[in-house]
Amino acid sequence: MSTFKKAAGECALAALLSSAFCLFAVALFAVFVRAYAPSEVTIAVVDRVILAVGIFAFSALFIRRERALFKGAAAGVLSLAVTTLVFGCIGGFHFTVLFLAELLLSALFGGLGALLGVKLRKE
Repeated sequence: MSTFKKAAGECALAALLSSAFCLFAVALFAVFVRAYAPSEVTIAVVDRVILAVGIFAFSALFIRRERALFKGAAAGVLSLAVTTLVFGCIGGFHFTVLFLAELLLSALFGGLGALLGVKLRKE
């Protein structure tokens, strides 16, 4: 298997599982929202935190050694794209000016998660 295919597979796996985690966690959070009716700001912040945790954790778990920072950043951006697409199909697309910042933070969390995963893993 070529190095590029291997790297693409790692990024895709991390991004898809991160997106699945986000969908599941947001669905659980929706039950809480239904019961307690928190403010819209609280809902937006929790959604962003769930996304960041998912990107960080799954990049740490699935990204391997060589060029981990770049693969993690790619997985973070891809995860954000998939999650935004799925949530957009469900509830409509709502892009704000902060989407660029969210894109950069997703890349940062993915890269840092991958670096941490490489440091903690004994390969």
